[in-house]
Amino acid sequence: MGYLIDFVLHIDSHLVNIVNTFGGSTYLILFAIVFVETGAVILPFLPGDSLLFAAAALAANPAYGLHIWLFVAIFLVAAIGGDSLNFYLGRRTGAALSGRSWFNRLINKERLAQSEKFFRKHGPIAIFLGRFLPIIRTFVPFVAAGSQFSYRRFLKYNVSAAITWVVICCGGGYFFGNIAFVKDHFSAVVLGIIVVSLIPAVVGWLRMTIQTRRAK
Repeated sequence: MGYLIDFVLHIDSHLVNIVNTFGGSTYLILFAIVFVETGAVILPFLPGDSLLFAAAALAANPAYGLHIWLFVAIFLVAAIGGDSLNFYLGRRTGAALSGRSWFNRLINKERLAQSEKFFRKHGPIAIFLGRFLPIIRTFVPFVAAGSQFSYRRFLKYNVSAAITWVVICCGGGYFFGNIAFVKDHFSAVVLGIIVVSLIPAVVGWLRMTIQTRRAK
């Protein structure tokens, strides 16, 4: 866990090491990280927003020989494909897995319950909004599938959310990631991105907690 925290907070330097070590395979590695973040429902803690921002910032620097449009393409495919795999798992095996003790140990049941309530409250738009909420975005496709939401409707919201997410995160990194102040305080910027993206989830949790206490 300590290495994961260090990777997220110093993601720019870690990405530089990945590029220098693996070269063109960097695209495949970053694709895998984004895909698994949402495709594997048991791994909601992998970096998402900050990874896109940092990768786009590197692509804006000619020294690394990276292509921003290739990043945009692979991140779009990874986000849409990962959510689709998550949806498939929720539709095909959700009920069966929920009864398995090993699955319950790997899944944060509180986060799953939060996602279920988030989906019930916002309906289909939760699929779009969930893409911008770390951790929540990993569970929303799984929950949507379990509620018998049709894949065609799910895909419509999923695609629009993925496009918006990738454009915002990659656009921000590409145009602002190499500004001197941002480069000098990259860890603080990444932490700020994480905090801002978590605010809606924290507010939702606080509201749910207050409502539960009032109900008692």
